[in-house]
Amino acid sequence: MPETTTEDVAVTVHDEPVEAASAPRADEGFIAPVPMEEDPAELFAGDSGTLDADVRRVLVRLLQRRFLVADKNRAQWRTLLENQQVIESRLHDLFVHLVVDHDRGVAYKRQVRSAELDVPVLLRDDAYSRAETLVLVHLRTVFQREQGAGETSVRVDVEELEQTALTYFDPDDTNVAAHQREIRAAVARLEREGLIEEESQGRFRVTPLVEIVLSNERLAELREWLREQAARTQEVTR
Repeated sequence: MPETTTEDVAVTVHDEPVEAASAPRADEGFIAPVPMEEDPAELFAGDSGTLDADVRRVLVRLLQRRFLVADKNRAQWRTLLENQQVIESRLHDLFVHLVVDHDRGVAYKRQVRSAELDVPVLLRDDAYSRAETLVLVHLRTVFQREQGAGETSVRVDVEELEQTALTYFDPDDTNVAAHQREIRAAVARLEREGLIEEESQGRFRVTPLVEIVLSNERLAELREWLREQAARTQEVTR
């Protein structure tokens, strides 16, 4: 807030200079100046930001988390839509794209990549492990199949995920317990990322986020890779 200052000036009345009275004290009618740290435009001492607190929280959430889901964060989703342009601008300053999927009710970020521009990479690409990829492919396949059949909600059991993923491991590997732990850990990670939600013990609902994480093109590539892996395994065991 700009400070209001009182200057000492001379006022002429009938050509006779009269000195202006000194500024009255705060208790005589003027509002006392607000200390800078209490300025309502600042959220903390030395704050030079221009966004409201709610908008900043949405921006931070987008940077911290992989997805912002409308159904789970209605207030922040509304804030995002109302301030989408300025939030996009802030992310662009960091070479990050904002993607708002209105149909699925989800927003997420993507790293800007350019062959013409030297772009510093802010977002890490955390690759999925083999077990995580196997579980993800099955989730995406089931989701695609059930959605195609007209189902609006898709569910899977952890035993189904485990047994399907195990078929792609070496059948001669006797350390099945270790693979089971890998698969359970994979399920846990995908749950943390919001791709599945546990509704009851060992039973999960598959969320539309699987379509974002694994596109149709990428799904086809992974299916082909899995077929090749299965064929090689069969040749070895003959």
